[in-house]
Order: sequence, then structure tokens, then C-alpha cells
Amino acid sequence: MKNFLKKAPIVLMLLFLQLATANVNAQNNRSAWFEDARFGMFIHWGLYSAAEGIWKGENLRYANNYAEWIRYRNRISKEEYGALAQRFVWDSIDPEQWVLLAKQAGMKYIIITSKHHDGVALWDTQVGNYSLPKLSGSGRDVIKEMADACRKHGMKLGFYYSHWIDWEHPYAWDHNQELTGHVTDEQFNQYWQEKALPQLRELLTNYGDIAMMWFDMWIPYQHTIFKKEQLEQAVALIRELQPNCLINSRLGLPTDAKYVDFETLGDNQFGSSYKQHPWETPGTIAHSWGYNGQEKEWKSTGQLFESLISNVALNGGFTLNIGPRADGTVPYESISRLHDLGAWLQQYGESVYGNTGVRLGSIQHDWGKITRTTDDNVVYLHVFNWPLDRLLRVTGIKSKPRKVELLTGSTPRALSFTQQGPLLHIQVPQQQPDPYVSVVRMTYDQIDLEPRIAAESTFGGFALTGTNAQESKELMHLRYDGKRPAHIHTKGEKISWEVFVPEPGIYAVDLSAHNPTEADIPVNIRFAEQQIQSAVDPSGKVVAEPNEDNYTDEFVDKRVGEFTAEKAGRYTLTFQTESEDPLWFNRIWLEKK
Repeated sequence: MKNFLKKAPIVLMLLFLQLATANVNAQNNRSAWFEDARFGMFIHWGLYSAAEGIWKGENLRYANNYAEWIRYRNRISKEEYGALAQRFVWDSIDPEQWVLLAKQAGMKYIIITSKHHDGVALWDTQVGNYSLPKLSGSGRDVIKEMADACRKHGMKLGFYYSHWIDWEHPYAWDHNQELTGHVTDEQFNQYWQEKALPQLRELLTNYGDIAMMWFDMWIPYQHTIFKKEQLEQAVALIRELQPNCLINSRLGLPTDAKYVDFETLGDNQFGSSYKQHPWETPGTIAHSWGYNGQEKEWKSTGQLFESLISNVALNGGFTLNIGPRADGTVPYESISRLHDLGAWLQQYGESVYGNTGVRLGSIQHDWGKITRTTDDNVVYLHVFNWPLDRLLRVTGIKSKPRKVELLTGSTPRALSFTQQGPLLHIQVPQQQPDPYVSVVRMTYDQIDLEPRIAAESTFGGFALTGTNAQESKELMHLRYDGKRPAHIHTKGEKISWEVFVPEPGIYAVDLSAHNPTEADIPVNIRFAEQQIQSAVDPSGKVVAEPNEDNYTDEFVDKRVGEFTAEKAGRYTLTFQTESEDPLWFNRIWLEKK
């Protein structure tokens, strides 16, 4: 017995590790299809679709301008809001058409708003009478029709369910309670036990296999009325009834193997760094999620391509929303963009589906993004900005490709290339093959990365900034704010970069910085055994917009000297001020003369 007690901590630790591993494996098995799919459709459709962003002749109030918030924003009563169900044109509504549109767009899953914040169930719920079938008198269960259509066409189906906010139930959360007084924990739990959990059970029981439950609480549960035990009830219910169903992070619990299967970023928030775990961005084609007849902010097809590909390059996905009208039709602007996306994916989908990214900087290349297959050594270059000099410069992969091909339809075109260390130069034709995103495929025996190397710019030369510096994490980084460029505050700290120059020669050095003081600030720049000593003059202000008293800090671009590279190869460049006064550093530009 004593021996067992001595070993008990080790046994318990091993048991814990086994359980943790089992949870991770279960998550990986559940989420594998999601990581392969990368692209799906969101559908916001409900009573708000019939309001079309207008109530009694008045547009949506307040700044967010989301049409699905009209009941709350325009202070509409429950009864008047419910009467919107009479505006639906049921003879025209065919959810199968939404599924077909998703397939044409190359999407692999659909998430539909089974219950949004307005508390109205789209399905024929047995929990109360506040549902679209009952309010409209149509008897139509759109959720069932969606489930049938998705099964028919091989589309995975997920449900959005607003579990936190519900403007119909007197004890659910309503942000106006910040003024009128919170509901009590006991009252909120009554909503949770009497409406939310029973409705979740209906959705998970009556409509076949459900691919994911998409919740919409965008802050951690600790900052809400929820108790962890209540959210754990939802997890337990999903794991019991639909073991393969994914749960997103907006449930309110941490993104881990036990509770949450994938992370959902903020609305229209796109990735900035590579993430190990599954994640996605929910985004809109326009501004509003629900249909808004006053919509004017349509995103271009090019923006949507960049949103999708940039996320895949960081191991993420993109769930793109449509907001059908109350007659089921989808705005032409949405349809045209989805058809463009689908046509491109039909030709180049191998570079997106089942792909992840390479772990280089998220803004490593100014011509586009890089994706990589997860099961073999194939890399895809997504070129948004076709190089005028017909030379595509790739930085950061030191292994040599076995072949490089331009995807141009059924027959790829072989491209010639040269490589020096982590710099690859690819000869491309004058004309880009695709008007949106052209794709170059590179096949390797193995892929070895050099993530520390600063990327070569489109026209040659190297922009050395706080983003690609090796030693700037402790410094204050300030993003571009519409006036001042991105910069870091430095006061004597050493900043360094790793650069691989492609050929020997003389390289000019330009410094861009702002000196907020009234005295010169000396600077020292070193390259190999050489150094440049210069100074940054007081910079002052510059007129941002004329005739508006609109000024901002001026960042002066100044040639400070030059270095000689005796041979092609790797070099370290360092920058340091020689003063206790602050300097706002923007960049160094290194270019062969």
C-alpha cells in the first residue's frame, strides 16, 4: 500500500496525460474535415430579413448598421416585430437554391442562423410559439428543408444559435439591462434550462448529422452572466447527441480539446499570425449580415480572394456570409462574387482545400501569399500583384524545388528559376494567367525554411522594419493609424535583421524615421564589419490634408550611406541610436546600386 501511495502521483499524472491526449485526438478527428474545407457559407436569415434595414420609414439607428439588430436598435416591440413574418413570400423561398449557390462557390459547409439575437426560431420548435413557422402561419420548417438539401448535395450543415442574447425571453440577456438592471442568476438560469437547452436538444436530435454548433458570445464567460457549469451543460449535450459536431470558441469557453474545437475570430477580423489550432474568420460580402435594402458597402471580389487565401496561409478558414431577402432571393452583388470565387476554386482549388501555410512572416511577400499541402511537399504561390519585371522573388525556403509550374488550366507550364540560399527567383511570363489571383506550384523533395531572413521586395531591395526585425519585441510598436506610418519607439536599443543579398556589390542604405526632439539624434548602422554613422534631424510636422489644419508627424526618408557586399550570402544588419532621446523608427531600405 505504501509503494502504491508513493507511485500514486505518477499514476495520476500518466492518467491525466492519457486523458488529455485522448481529448486532443478526439478534437483532431472531429475537426479534420473543417481544416480540409477552409471555405464555407454563413446564412443570416430571419424576421429581420423582412424589415430590410428600415422601420416605419427610418433607417437602422446607431453606428453598427447590422440589419439583424433592427429590433433592438430601433426599439421595436415583440408583437410588431413578430408581424414581419407576414411579409415572407413563401412561394419563392427555396433553401435548396442557397445550397446550390454554396456548391457553385466552392464552399464545403453551410451555417444558418437557427435562432439569432431576436429569439425567433427558424424551425418548428416545441419550446414556445415564437418561431417563424408559427408567426407566419406557413408551417414551413426551413431548417428541415436546409438539412434535406445539404444531405442531397453532400454539403455539411451547421447551426448558428444565439445562446447568450435573446430579446424575446424576459430572462435572457439584453444589453439594455446595463441600464435597467441585470436579471438575476436564477432568472437567467430559468431561460437557460427552459428555452436554450431544450431548443439545442431539438436541433441536435431532429435534423440528422450536424457538422457544427456556432455560438455567438464574443467575450469570455467570466465577463457575462453565464456560469461555467451552464456552458458545460451545452458541451455535454452536444457531445452526447452529436459526438462529431464541432463547437466554436464563441461558446465562451477557452479554445481547447475539451470544450471547443475551433476558434472564431471577430467579425471580419482576419489572421495576423500562424495558429496551430483550427480557426476561422466569419466575414461579410457587404457590411450587414442580414439583408439591408440600403446596403452600399460591397467588398470587391479581389478582397474576398485575399481574405480567403490569407487565412489559409495562416492555417485558418473563411466563412463568408450571405443575407437573403424575405422571398429567399440573394442580392446579385453576392451571387456574382460567389460565382467568381467558385470558378477560380474549380481551377485552382488544389491550392486551398487541404492546405495550410508555411511558417514565414504573415506579410513576408508583397506580391501575395503562400499555402502548402498538409500531406506532401507542394507549395503554392498566390500572386495578387504580378511582377512587371517578370521576376517573382520568393524568400525564406532554402531547399531547392524539384519543379516550378505556372497553373494555367489543364496543362501546367514549367517555369525556369534560380536559387541562392533562401532567395528564389522565378521567371514568369509577361501576362498573368488569372485576373484575380495567379498560382505558381512548387514541388519539393523536402521543405526547409529560413524564417529569420528578411524578404526581398517585388523590385529587389529589402525593407527592414519592426515587423521583420529579430530583436524588437520589447520595444513599443505602433501600427499605421491613417496618418503616421507603422513605427517603433527606440531609445538606444539595438535592432537587428538577417539579410541574404543575392549578389556582390554596393548597397545603398536609406533610413526613414521621425525625430520628435529639438536636437539631432546620432545613429549607428552596421553591416558585416562596416558601419555608417549618421544623424536624424528634428523632423517636425507635415500637412496631411491641405486647408484643414490637419497635420501629422513627418517621417523623413534619408540616404545615410552605403555598404559593400564582397559576395552573395547572409549578413546581419544592426541599427542603434547613440542618444538617450527617443527616435521613432520606420524602416531601413537596403538596395543594390
